[in-house]
Amino acid sequence: MRLAFGRRPRSLARMDVVKPRNEDDVLAAVQAARDDEVPVEVIGHGSKRGLGRAVSAERQIDTSGLTGITLYEPAELVLSARPGTPLADIAKLLDEHNQELAFEPMDPSKLWPGNSAGTLGGTVAVNAGGPRRIKAGAARDHLLGFRAVSGRGDIFKSGGQVMKNVTGYDLSKLIAGSHGTLAVMTEVTVKVLPRADTERTLILRGLDEAAAIAALNEASGLPYETSSFACLPDGSWAGLEPGCCLALRLEGPAVSVNRRFEELANYFGGRGTVGDLDERASRLFWGVLRDAEPVAGVAGAVWKVSVAPSQGSAAVVALRSAGLTLERWYYDWAGGLIWLGLGTVGEDAGAATIRSVLAGFDGHATLMRADEAVRAAVPVFHPQPEPLAALSRRVKASFDPLDILNRGRLGLHA
Repeated sequence: MRLAFGRRPRSLARMDVVKPRNEDDVLAAVQAARDDEVPVEVIGHGSKRGLGRAVSAERQIDTSGLTGITLYEPAELVLSARPGTPLADIAKLLDEHNQELAFEPMDPSKLWPGNSAGTLGGTVAVNAGGPRRIKAGAARDHLLGFRAVSGRGDIFKSGGQVMKNVTGYDLSKLIAGSHGTLAVMTEVTVKVLPRADTERTLILRGLDEAAAIAALNEASGLPYETSSFACLPDGSWAGLEPGCCLALRLEGPAVSVNRRFEELANYFGGRGTVGDLDERASRLFWGVLRDAEPVAGVAGAVWKVSVAPSQGSAAVVALRSAGLTLERWYYDWAGGLIWLGLGTVGEDAGAATIRSVLAGFDGHATLMRADEAVRAAVPVFHPQPEPLAALSRRVKASFDPLDILNRGRLGLHA
């Protein structure tokens, strides 16, 4: 089947759109775009459209109609679904079996107001990962396999329904985080895990920011199976009392969680005031951090900065000393991830200052939210060293030689 499209460029509001019903429709749409050498935007619910540069496209492949869970084996901890399946549907089914996506994909509607909570395909496409990433990894670490249509107009598949040693190319590692620039996924298979029986979060107050980050690093090396490590310079941004606080999440059977909590409280108790979030409060708290709510309400740009965990506090001090106005910020991943919410900044959303400072920390930064004009003017993703950038371009050319899929999203050809 060949899907017909008009040939003239159009604005987004009048863009030629095809909404595939199945994999054959996706194949036909990509082949038509390839034959006509016309760029297309690949989109599901559009929940992460504000991440990356705006796509240069004349056509659109809307995968939101490719929905449905095609396989779920609770005993085998495996689930397959079409890419347009809402995360809410998956979460509801998993909850019935006391299971979850352990990598904790964020709800994009908080950072990009008005958006949906996202789809499985979009979650894999951006390689989402939440506060539990130190322990559980990100989406690519739970991706067992997929089916997709490449920019060449070929159907291909990778992986299966179990984790195994990789022989040859591990395509799952490429497709996760590719932002729809390599292929259009038609089915995704992921590993699911049992949800912890309970959880509890230790809150430690009374430390300054640098001391709190040092304590996070220390906690990450302790044998208490802590699953998440965060520091909030002002806890009120996440619904706690004002003031700097450290947060450590413990998960598992209640007896184990309570024992480990007491041991951690004894370990850190002499350094500040220990507080406690019970299971309900703990889940709400880490959901707020997962969805970047403490910085979502700022007027300026929002950035994610990655540095060595021990350098988190020093990096923030350096950014402020360089003249950057930080309205809100907090640390996740034991200090290795910093969410920055900026106040009023220049036309580049602080990009030049942030990346200049981070060069001294061997860090990198991603512009998570800014106006489209800003995202078009500055690199959204941290510029790669030329050898790595050249490799990225070769990978893109291998899957999509005419650069028809989500052209410009990653800025590889800007």
